[in-house]
Amino acid sequence: MSDWPAGYDRQVLARVDSTMTEAARQATELAGPTWICALRQSAARGRRGRDWVNPEGNFAATLVLPTSEPPEMRALRSFVAALALFDALVAVSGRVDGLSLKWPNDVLLAGGKVAGILLDSLPDHLLIGIGVNLVQAPMASEVEASAVPPVSVLSVLGVEVGPDVFLDHLAARYAEHERSFVTLGFAPIREAWLARAARMGETVTARMGTREVQGRFDTIDAQGRIVLTTAQGREAIAAADIFF
Repeated sequence: MSDWPAGYDRQVLARVDSTMTEAARQATELAGPTWICALRQSAARGRRGRDWVNPEGNFAATLVLPTSEPPEMRALRSFVAALALFDALVAVSGRVDGLSLKWPNDVLLAGGKVAGILLDSLPDHLLIGIGVNLVQAPMASEVEASAVPPVSVLSVLGVEVGPDVFLDHLAARYAEHERSFVTLGFAPIREAWLARAARMGETVTARMGTREVQGRFDTIDAQGRIVLTTAQGREAIAAADIFF
C-alpha cells in the first residue's frame, strides 16, 4: 500500500498461536514499531484472559510499540487504537452510520461488537492487540451472557475485505492518531472519541468483579476513566466491563 506509514514495520504471518504472544516473543528484537498480523490464530485471547474466537478471514494483529511511558499513559493508547479502528472501518466500507465506540475498548456496528482491543505491557514495549470480525462473528453462545452481541463487517455491511488490506488502512490511521497523541496530548483524542461514543447520556452498568455501579454515562475524564452519575453522585471508574 502506497500510504503505509513511515517508521512502522509490517509482518503478515500465515499462522501463530496468538499475535499478542508472538509480539511478546519478538519485542526485544524489533527495530521499531511493528505490526504483526496473523491470518490464523490457534490460541487467541481477549480481555481478562477470555478466549477470542478468530475464524479464518477475520482480522488479528498486534502493534508492538516501544515506549518507556508510565502505565497511565500507556492505557490511553486504547483510545488511540479505537479511533484508528473506527476510521479504518469507514475507509473500507465507505460508511460511518452504525459505527460507535464502546468504553473502554470495543467498536460497535449496528449495536453489535465488531472489534476489540487488548493492551499488554512489557518493560520497554506496549502491545496493542486488535481483533475485527471481518467475515464471521462468534455465535452468541460463545460470548459472555448479557454481553453485546457480536456482528461482522460482511454480515452487516455486505463488504468483503481481506486482513492484509484492512491492516494497511488500520496502520495508516493509527499513525495519524498516534502523531496527534504524541504532539498534542490526550485532549484531542478524548474529544474525538467522545464524538463517536456509544450510549452517551444513557444509563449503563459498570461491572467490576462482584461490584456493579449503575448510572448515566456522562463523559470520560482526562485519565480515560468513564464518569457515571449515580444515585450517590458522580463516580469515575478506571476499569470495568460496561453493559447496556
